[in-house]
Amino acid sequence: MSLIQTENLTKIYGCGETAVTALDHVNMQVNAGEFVAVMGPSGCGKSTLLHLLGGLDRSTEGKVSIDGTSLAEMKDNDLTKLRRKRIGFVFQFYNLIPVLTAIENAALPVTLDGVRPAEARQRAAEWLERFGLGDRLNNRPDQLSGGQQQRVAIARALVAEPALVLADEPTGNLDTKASDEIAALLRQVSKEYGRAVIMVTHNPRIAAYADRIVFLKDGKIVDETLLERKNGDNAKMLADKIKRIGD
Repeated sequence: MSLIQTENLTKIYGCGETAVTALDHVNMQVNAGEFVAVMGPSGCGKSTLLHLLGGLDRSTEGKVSIDGTSLAEMKDNDLTKLRRKRIGFVFQFYNLIPVLTAIENAALPVTLDGVRPAEARQRAAEWLERFGLGDRLNNRPDQLSGGQQQRVAIARALVAEPALVLADEPTGNLDTKASDEIAALLRQVSKEYGRAVIMVTHNPRIAAYADRIVFLKDGKIVDETLLERKNGDNAKMLADKIKRIGD
């Protein structure tokens, strides 16, 4: 069974003549340990899809299932618990708390979930050390580079040991070197730690780190591409394909 699956997933904003269909009967599935990138023109429904997959919004039609459980059938409190324990979120602008250190930021999800502070800090330290930040545990966000801040954000997303990581343009605020490092790190998260990673990106070079690319246009999946790791031209191929889809 797939870790996460959608069936005819549809999201419509507004009603009547002003209604806008952001997603239109999307069917997809992602397995544990798989790294999937979602690409497409601006306004095609990429972020809407991520919000529905993460239970941050409710669908108009269709459903999202995680481990066979439909999110639409869950009460709000149960959905909140699911997001807290089974799903990690990574955003473009890090969303770190400025007055907290790296270890305090990374520990925050499990601290709020009632885990003892010492254990929460230990879990956070382990993830930060895996991501090369062992010497930055007590630095605040303003003492870290953008790439380091995003590493803290990824550690925070993983500290509760979720099965699924959703990343919305995680490299959109970084330079080329840091972007590649973060994309490689997300691939490591899927391959070494067995997490399913779904990443929205507009950058073909970053998407090329994924196992599979899902292309959206006008709220619909119009193409899916499996990537061969030995193919060094994946980024160029994706750039050409997204141009064709955009046209």
